Amino acid sequence: LSMACAVISVFQFRRKGFLFNNAYLYAGKREKEKMNKAIENMEERLSTIRAGRANPNMLDNVYVSYYGTPTQIKQLATISVPEARQINIKPFDKSILGAIEKAIFEANLGITPNNNGESVFITIPPLTEERRRELVKQTKEYAEDGRIAIRNIRRDILDELKKDGLSEDVSKNIEEKIQEVVNEYNKKVELIIKEKENELMNI
Repeated sequence: LSMACAVISVFQFRRKGFLFNNAYLYAGKREKEKMNKAIENMEERLSTIRAGRANPNMLDNVYVSYYGTPTQIKQLATISVPEARQINIKPFDKSILGAIEKAIFEANLGITPNNNGESVFITIPPLTEERRRELVKQTKEYAEDGRIAIRNIRRDILDELKKDGLSEDVSKNIEEKIQEVVNEYNKKVELIIKEKENELMNI
C-alpha cells in the first residue's frame, strides 16, 4: 500500500509539474508578446516629444486628409533633416502642400510650419527650461500609461488562467513567475523614461 501511495504521489507531482510548465510557457509567451507591444507603443509616443532637435518621428501622429482619407505625412512626402533643427517635407503631390502645413499647425506640436511652394519646412526652436520641465512631465505620464498597460496584461492573463481550473499551488507558482516578468518590463520602462528625461534636460 505504501508503495502504491508513493507511486501516486510521484505521478501527482509530475502531473503538477507538467501543468505548471505548460501553463506558464503558454501564459509567459503571450505575456511577453503583449508587454513588448506595450513598450513599443510607449516608445512611439515618446518619439513624438521633441527634444530641441529635428526628428521626423515627431510627425508620426500627424494625419492629412488626402482624397477624404486620413493619411500619415510620411506616406505622402519625403521627410528629411537637412540641419540639426530643421525638417523638410517634400510631398509627392504639390497640391497638398497647404493641407500638410495646416495639419502640422493644428497638431499643436509647438512648432510652426512654413510653405515655400516646393516643400513644407519646420525650424525647431530651442527648448526653454520651462518647456523642458513640461515635456519631462509628459514623459512621466506616458511612463505611467505604460505601467498601467503592463499591469492590465498581467491581470488579464491571470484571470484567464483561473478559468483553466488549475490547482491553487500551480496557480500561485505561475503568478509568481508572471510577476517576475512584470518586474522585468517595469525596469525597461524606467530605463527608457530616464534616458528620455536626460535627453530633454541636457540638450
